[in-house]
Amino acid sequence: MTTWYPLVMGREAMVATEHYLSAAAGARIFAKGGNAIDAAVAATLVEGVVNPHMHTIGGEAPMLIYAADARRVIAINGNMTAPARATIAHYRGLGLKLVPGEGLLAAGVPAAFDALAVALKTFGTMTLAEVAAPATALCADGFPMHHGLAGDGETPKDLSGLIGHASIRANAKKFRDQWPTSAALYMPGGEVPHTGQIVKNPALAKFFERLVEAEAAARNRGREAAIDAARERFYRGDIAREIVAWSDAQGGLLASGDLAAFTTRIESPVTADYRGVTVHKCGPWSQGPVFLQQLRLLEGFDLRAMGHNSADYIHSLVEAAKLAFADREQYYGDPEFTPVPIEGLLSARYTAIRRALIDPRRAALEQRPGDPINYRALLDRPAGEPRSWGPGTIHVTAADGRGNLIAVTASGGWIPSSPVIESLGFPLGSRMQTFYLDEAHANTLRPGKRPRTTLTPSIATRDGEPWLAFGTPGGDQQDQWTLQFFLNLIDFGMSVQEAIEAPRFSSAHFPSTFYPHNARPGVLRLEERIDADVRAELAARGHQVETRPPWCEGHVLGIRFDSARRLLEGGADPRGQMAVVMPAQAIGW
Repeated sequence: MTTWYPLVMGREAMVATEHYLSAAAGARIFAKGGNAIDAAVAATLVEGVVNPHMHTIGGEAPMLIYAADARRVIAINGNMTAPARATIAHYRGLGLKLVPGEGLLAAGVPAAFDALAVALKTFGTMTLAEVAAPATALCADGFPMHHGLAGDGETPKDLSGLIGHASIRANAKKFRDQWPTSAALYMPGGEVPHTGQIVKNPALAKFFERLVEAEAAARNRGREAAIDAARERFYRGDIAREIVAWSDAQGGLLASGDLAAFTTRIESPVTADYRGVTVHKCGPWSQGPVFLQQLRLLEGFDLRAMGHNSADYIHSLVEAAKLAFADREQYYGDPEFTPVPIEGLLSARYTAIRRALIDPRRAALEQRPGDPINYRALLDRPAGEPRSWGPGTIHVTAADGRGNLIAVTASGGWIPSSPVIESLGFPLGSRMQTFYLDEAHANTLRPGKRPRTTLTPSIATRDGEPWLAFGTPGGDQQDQWTLQFFLNLIDFGMSVQEAIEAPRFSSAHFPSTFYPHNARPGVLRLEERIDADVRAELAARGHQVETRPPWCEGHVLGIRFDSARRLLEGGADPRGQMAVVMPAQAIGW
């Protein structure tokens, strides 16, 4: 199969990101002797500079790491926590039925920096100063504005309704009228910048320099302690005080104690085997296990015999997704606060009785959670009322010839969802919008609780050896798009780049994670490259088919590692470039 982007191959280093400048940053770190974790941290910091409509350091950064020295996969819980004052009673007292989708009432403790610092300290080899240098330079010297951030220029006609909602142009009125600090930074002279215009962020450059100063002052205590000193300054020092002061001024709920108490958890991943491959995902504070539930359901079908993107194949994947995501809505939440029956959800017994609910000829239109505790196919009580995609996310994947793999799916702190903190150069996240103000819901709001997030990086191993790191932006669609990528590799023998570029689809059937938590029962979105007869057959089976532009479903990135040959294969998604949203790039040698 001919691909738009080449399959990038190498033996020493590989990085794939959503922007070529972040990929270049990762490559420079590799060239200076860093490992995959060093490169990924540097690339993620740059993503927060060049794609601030998708992620900034004020957001979150869940990740999975295959640590070659330890020969195991580790999950880093890079998710934010709710402030102590964030109670259901507080929001109800404001007359709210949902946590707002933007602004400081949706802001929790920013988690991305701590998660990246923990990864660097524990599994990297370089200093914070070294990995932050590319991002700092881009802030100080400036970078050329790209179309996806500016929202200007010529948009392909068939994509005009699908992109730009997070761009500066789309948010210009809000910036001018409500968020003057955002306007001052991203709309110099009051005008929307054009593609190619140089954008600087001196406050963010100074923020990085302050962190590096803290690290340098503690250098005599060793690399790890010096990184901890930077974390201390962020969460308990002058930076924390500035964040709290900003939150107070904007009507937010953060207090100094919330930041001081924050810690990043290093956890064991949740796993499932599929046709000789073990897939590792973050726990049920993310939607990661829904990928595994889909795999367990689909292992009972001969997908290859159905034919790639045939009506039977797409129908089977979509119906499995409906069952898995219904369980996500019913059971997933922060396991520190909510007991999640993960063993039952992934058990062979439960999977078999759930798989029997899939009608090969009819699309289900109901939300149907099961009962993994009592091993029943359907839950007796209704799942509750069904409750759009979030503004954006980025993904960074890196690998090295020693076998280190890392997948970082970072998001939050989007500039369309919260005003920029003037002295720091980034906004706070709005991830608390994913909580429910319903005491009975698994993802109900509680002080100190981590909201269930859509952020869901992936790593796969074969016989205990590192094999694949992958992920995508895309909210609730992430574990649908990456599932198709994964099956393209396993069941259809595609290369990494072929698996990325193959036509994709997604279901909007289940409640959205994001405000206002709406669902569109039965809706199936298919890229128009999928055969018209297949689309017609799916409609005949009851799917509410929406034909979408040919390159619009996701921005998957992946790196595969062949340990026997010490061969790295990297791929990036051309969809971002074709939609003129994010110019993804893979670099390796």
